[in-house]
Amino acid sequence: MNSKEYIQDAIRTESTDFKSMNRRLEEDGTKRLLHAGIGLSTEAGEFLDALKKHIFYGKELDRVNLKEEMGDLFWYLAIACDELNVEFEPLMETNIAKLKARYGDKFSEKRAEHRDLDTERNILES
Repeated sequence: MNSKEYIQDAIRTESTDFKSMNRRLEEDGTKRLLHAGIGLSTEAGEFLDALKKHIFYGKELDRVNLKEEMGDLFWYLAIACDELNVEFEPLMETNIAKLKARYGDKFSEKRAEHRDLDTERNILES
């Protein structure tokens, strides 16, 4: 297989119903969530890039920049929270409850590998 054949085979599985896709984006708030998701990914990448420059290129760790990127992450999370009609605090509390169910009082590799997904899902849905 060459790259041209691969591309032709790959695009056969691409969703191309753009009218339906655009309608869904507008109707159910997905457009705002997509904006938030792309922004979160971008800002997380910038956070990682600062760490990469420090670890692999020997540059001074720019803690001011790391804090800025964290602020930008919060901004995009705020958009997602608004669209999903949720506040930060309940998300934080639910996340900690899930982690306690997963690990108890302390991280364990064994418990990380053997998670009780039903219990975790029940916590997330309550």
